[in-house]
Amino acid sequence: MLDMKIVRQDPEKIQKMLRDRYVEFDLDSLLDLDKKRREYILSTDDLRKKKNEMSLKIAETKKAGQDADKIIQEMQLVSRQLTELEETQNKTELEYSKLILTLPNIFDQTVPIGEDSSANKEVKKWGDIPKFDFQVSDHIDITQKLNLVDLQRAAKTAGARFYYLRGDLVKLNQSLIQFALDFLDDKGFTLFQPPYMINKKSMEGAIIAEDFKDVIYKIDDEDLYLIGTAEHAMASMYADEILDGASFPMRCAAISPCFRKEAGAHGKDQKGIFRVHQFEKVEQFVFSRPEDSWKEHEKMIAITEEFFQKLEIPYRVMLLSSGDMGKISAKTYDLETWMPGQNAYRETASCSNCLEYQARRLKIRFRDRTNEDTKYVNTLNSTLVATERTMVAIIENFQTKDGHIEIPKQLQKYVGKKMI
Repeated sequence: MLDMKIVRQDPEKIQKMLRDRYVEFDLDSLLDLDKKRREYILSTDDLRKKKNEMSLKIAETKKAGQDADKIIQEMQLVSRQLTELEETQNKTELEYSKLILTLPNIFDQTVPIGEDSSANKEVKKWGDIPKFDFQVSDHIDITQKLNLVDLQRAAKTAGARFYYLRGDLVKLNQSLIQFALDFLDDKGFTLFQPPYMINKKSMEGAIIAEDFKDVIYKIDDEDLYLIGTAEHAMASMYADEILDGASFPMRCAAISPCFRKEAGAHGKDQKGIFRVHQFEKVEQFVFSRPEDSWKEHEKMIAITEEFFQKLEIPYRVMLLSSGDMGKISAKTYDLETWMPGQNAYRETASCSNCLEYQARRLKIRFRDRTNEDTKYVNTLNSTLVATERTMVAIIENFQTKDGHIEIPKQLQKYVGKKMI
């Protein structure tokens, strides 16, 4: 959530940001609601003060043995006016809150302006694209021939975009998770396994709910949502708390399954395990001082790069355009790995700096000394590894002429073999 003072002081800047994000938003209505709510706050405060003064006057009048009926009638009128005004104020506050929670974050000046991914900027490329002396297969054909994935029975059991992993692919999946946790543990990250379901307040603190209505699963008749990423649970962990400034940066590594509807993705990556409703992910999440968050952002994408370099998977880093990045992010890098079966780079990890946007929604603040004014923390998130997509990259980049899969050196000790 943005600081309303910034919106109020420079609406032209906000309008430009909305245009550059290619987002439709009724800024005039937000400013109007903000003005009304502030006026109602003053008016209700005045009426409460008047009511309290009249109550004291009634007590003094009765104590003096005088008739207080007239004052009582006047106070009753003030009470009715106050009740009506409070109802109007509450309604206005609700409309204001709903609207400001959908206002996107201000993005960094280094972000390229553009409506979609065509405006994204390549900032780095690593690794040589493998050359094969045989006809390349995609991960679907390879896993089917090796009996590593059962899509048909998963569709029968749960529906489209689900899967059964089998045999050594289960071990490969777990090896990625264990290697990722060891990797981040060695770098000083604190390991977490968060709740896989969180309540509405927590979810709305982490995301713009309206934008995720086609993504997040809701539990019927309960105030619970399945997380789409560990970021949702990690962001809300310190909601409504004031943290010690000396504890920053707080670097967290979270392992969780991720659940996504993938509505609107029909026909896109529909086969295989690249785009699915359920997958595992190890996530970096950092709580940072405001002045350090950009340094932390670069550090997080560098850590993700190092991880994929150790796996020897070619990749490129893309800086997302203003129209392609998420609304809560001020700047986002995507790491795209090379997929030989698709003859293309595909998104495998994403790294975002949200500045104080989530912290304002969740009321996460810090101070360095007692009695010092509090400040909002900055929150950052980055995929280290989404295992199903990464396995697609491994299967296709490490395929052999005879249809097997070489296991990356870093994972061999976890899997217990060199080849699948």
